[in-house]
Amino acid sequence: MNTRQQQKEQRRQLILQTALDLFIRKGYGETKIADIAKAANMSMGLLFYYFESKEKLYEALIRIGSEKLKMELHAAAVSPLRTFQYVAEDIFQTISANPFAAKMFVLMENAQHLDSLPSDFKEMLAEADKLMTKSISLIEEGQRLNEIKDGNPQALAIAFWNSLQGIAQHIALHPNAPCPDAEWIIDIIRR
Repeated sequence: MNTRQQQKEQRRQLILQTALDLFIRKGYGETKIADIAKAANMSMGLLFYYFESKEKLYEALIRIGSEKLKMELHAAAVSPLRTFQYVAEDIFQTISANPFAAKMFVLMENAQHLDSLPSDFKEMLAEADKLMTKSISLIEEGQRLNEIKDGNPQALAIAFWNSLQGIAQHIALHPNAPCPDAEWIIDIIRR
């Protein structure tokens, strides 16, 4: 039997999932709080109990996505190439098993293009840039070890991350599509 706390958390998750679906299908600006309440099959009053505004709901989703971007990239225990392979495998496993995760890729990408976002949202979204910067130094290390192909490290990082982004977006919008093999993405940077 569900406790009251579990029911609250389930309802909160339902709101987040419903809002995420609407935000990626209709866009942030076109999605109204009434749309979210209706799609979640609840009153606006109940929705406001969990999130005081559409902005707070969007912020909660951005926070979830930003936390996922704080992954550590270092090759202390494994090679740089193997680190990228672990990342690709983990992301593909996650988006294949969890449609919410795939949809978060779409939301985070779309959010980066919104001019009207408050500055604290933009700071959260900056995690993607930090991940790219960490990737560049890891690619340079892999090039020194002769396991990552020659070329501009920034361009290789862009190719790697944007391939993952594009695949996640495709899976989010086409949930029955097969997920590619992580090795195919690794071949983008492998020597």
